[in-house]
Amino acid sequence: MVTEEEIRKALEEVKYPGFTRNIVSFGMVKKIGIEDSTVDLVLGLTTSDKTVTERIRLDVEAALRKVSGIKTVNLTIHLQNPQIPAQGPGQQAGIPGVRHAVAVASGKGGVGKSTVSVNLAIALQQSGARVGLLDCDVYGPSIPMMMGVHQKPGIAGDKLEPLSNFGIRLMSMGFLVDEDSPVIWRGPMIMKTVQQFSRNVNWGKLDYLIIDLPPGTGDTQLSLCQTLPLSGAVMVTTPQEVALIDVRKAAAMFRKVNVPILGIVENMSTFICPSDQKRYDIFGAGGGRREAERTGVPFLGEIPITMEIRQGGDQGLPVMVAAPESIPGKAFAGVAQALRRQLEGDSGSRAGPS
Repeated sequence: MVTEEEIRKALEEVKYPGFTRNIVSFGMVKKIGIEDSTVDLVLGLTTSDKTVTERIRLDVEAALRKVSGIKTVNLTIHLQNPQIPAQGPGQQAGIPGVRHAVAVASGKGGVGKSTVSVNLAIALQQSGARVGLLDCDVYGPSIPMMMGVHQKPGIAGDKLEPLSNFGIRLMSMGFLVDEDSPVIWRGPMIMKTVQQFSRNVNWGKLDYLIIDLPPGTGDTQLSLCQTLPLSGAVMVTTPQEVALIDVRKAAAMFRKVNVPILGIVENMSTFICPSDQKRYDIFGAGGGRREAERTGVPFLGEIPITMEIRQGGDQGLPVMVAAPESIPGKAFAGVAQALRRQLEGDSGSRAGPS
């Protein structure tokens, strides 16, 4: 007689489409029932993509046909929408008290995703919104340094109290571990931490929670997108083609789990020489805008590469605080305004929380 262990081992050969992990490791196998040579199998998927569901169904049936002793498979797939739809005025997002949870993501590291997250959050706050910043880059949390905060959060009842600076409520793994201590965790521990940060932090009332995701398009990113109730994602890239290739992969990942792409930000778009104010396109020009046009998503703006941005990140005094009227400061303010329009419609261009 076939055993549950044999069935699980066979199902470990079924990969989630586009990723390296299998449906067992993702926790998608909810129930296995065996009676004589009949198997009753229940899967739980977080997607509304019919092609993903059908691919998994076919792969599961093919995998179980290879198991000796199985004659009949009764397969049931329960579907759950992976994200809370974009919220209208007066509605609550999936995280208590948060109207819009916005992921800031990139297909690769080194494009300035955390820098964009920090300054975008401050620009939104300066426009009159109530804003939080959640650092989900658990392996390389840089938000504490960039925001100039190094304390440990307090606890009120059963919830963590977010730290705060520049009017932004903050939570990061960097607040909980020593600065020089590496985080060596597997996926389940990361998911548990992210759930704690989203559900068991006293965020209060927020118009926007900016979520700095880890770079890449692997299993961790997929699980984060399925764990967090997102209103949408902002993609960060640099202008050159080698960065745009990875942005396309990241955008495809979000689409697989039904998370809307709110727009593309082109970071390091041009270098402005401090001595003569001439512009130099070190990484090429216009790649982000062309990619937005190609994929039919909004282009939120261009951020130049300047010494002020780098200095602000190193010193814990972001350029949106130190020099909001500078060229990069105005660029971040423009991105924030464009993002608000995407989430709020015409009201997004007006200051003040909705």
